[in-house]
Amino acid sequence: MTLDEHHRLDTLAAYRILDTPPEQGFDEIVGFAAALCETPTALISFVDRDRQWFKARIGLDATETARSLSFCDRAMRADDLMVVPDATRDPRFADNALVTGGIGIRFYAGAPLRTPDGTALGALCVIDTQPRDGLTPLQGHGLTVLAAQIMARLSQRRQDIEHEAQGLQNARARAESEEKFRLLADAMPQMVWSTLPDGYHDYYNARWYDFTGVPPGSTDGEGWNGMVHPDDQAHAWAAWRHALDTGEPYEVEYRLRHHSGVYRWALGRALPMRGEDGRITRWFGTCTDIDESKQAREQRDIVAHELSHRIKNIFAVIAGLVGFSARTHPEIRPLADDLRERIMALGRAHDFVRPHSEVSRPTLVGSALHGLLEALFSPYRAEEQPRVLVGGVNPDIDDRSATPLALLFHELATNAAKYGALSNMVGHVDLSIAEEEEGAAYRFRWIEHDGPPVATDGNGGTGFGGRLIALSVEAQLKGRLERRWQPSGLEVDVTIPAASLVRH
Repeated sequence: MTLDEHHRLDTLAAYRILDTPPEQGFDEIVGFAAALCETPTALISFVDRDRQWFKARIGLDATETARSLSFCDRAMRADDLMVVPDATRDPRFADNALVTGGIGIRFYAGAPLRTPDGTALGALCVIDTQPRDGLTPLQGHGLTVLAAQIMARLSQRRQDIEHEAQGLQNARARAESEEKFRLLADAMPQMVWSTLPDGYHDYYNARWYDFTGVPPGSTDGEGWNGMVHPDDQAHAWAAWRHALDTGEPYEVEYRLRHHSGVYRWALGRALPMRGEDGRITRWFGTCTDIDESKQAREQRDIVAHELSHRIKNIFAVIAGLVGFSARTHPEIRPLADDLRERIMALGRAHDFVRPHSEVSRPTLVGSALHGLLEALFSPYRAEEQPRVLVGGVNPDIDDRSATPLALLFHELATNAAKYGALSNMVGHVDLSIAEEEEGAAYRFRWIEHDGPPVATDGNGGTGFGGRLIALSVEAQLKGRLERRWQPSGLEVDVTIPAASLVRH
């Protein structure tokens, strides 16, 4: 057969078998081949560029010979077993130094060693110094089977080597990746840490040890919690356990002991890293020193609270002045009362959205609209039961929208108390809030029930109160307003853009 020598040598080199130490499995094969064929010598020969090298041998001291003398070079090219009964009578080998010299080869039988794609690498051969007629069918078949076994071992060995090389390559890649991560982590201003999937802390960067001053490794495992202020430990630990149980991101503020012995506020955050199957393989987290920013924020809150308190006092002073004027000039008392109520409504709106401490914060729902409405409608109750029933969604509001909203609903409630459903003991109002335009706007429906019949508000909506409502909705909130005076009571539809309720 014709050989692509360049490809053959590359393939042989890829198996990395040449010049390797003896291996028991190959030695056992040549021993069995010699016994099976009843020959004193058996060899596993791999044919290199200029030599044939014996991976395993029995009955021969040499570990290699020149390729120009090799019987196996010819045997590996054969389609089947190559048998030479008497080399002295074979013109291919009669003058060969292995025949005429001290080894004195007479009988040779070789089975080619080929890869699955047919590339010839060498041969398994048996040799005798006496001429022979050949091999029995059993011996010939056995030699072929042993040659296949050699190639199976060689392929497995190659796979093992490749796996080992890949493992070493992966290990080097992991080591390089970890080294890069450590260099990057140590360069970061934040404290960086990571844990195993069960939350066991096994890494902290240099910034952590610089900040805490503790010996490396002393905060591994659960030791980190001891660095947290005693009053914050339970909270920090509960937040971490929740993250581990749910896989949700971890974020918590706590006081962390500085190497100076002072506790400083820190922000702890962590995210899980997941494998292809979705399981968490590791957590990576940071601790950021926020002590100075937290103190600055607290100082700003103190100033904001003081300013808001003074603004609230201004509302009270103005309302007091209006009341004093009404007492001095009784003829303006109705107007003064209306004005004072509007001022107090604005005061309630401001008190709802102003900055609060944890102590002064209202018990109503956050900064959402329902909380403001509850504060505005609290005077309109019958035996502790609300007469203005608020339902539907509960959008967030801010200080910009709170004032016109307070004026809008204060005027509606005041008019209802004067002329509509809240002017008797049985009437009530339904106020529903719904999303419109796929969340781009909100629709408010004010519907009065069981009040006295009312044709209009007395001025067809053009009185001061009506103009104030229109100003609040259309000019300040950029909304739309529609009023209908039904026999059952006033109905008002208001549509306000979501962007007018809260800044984004």
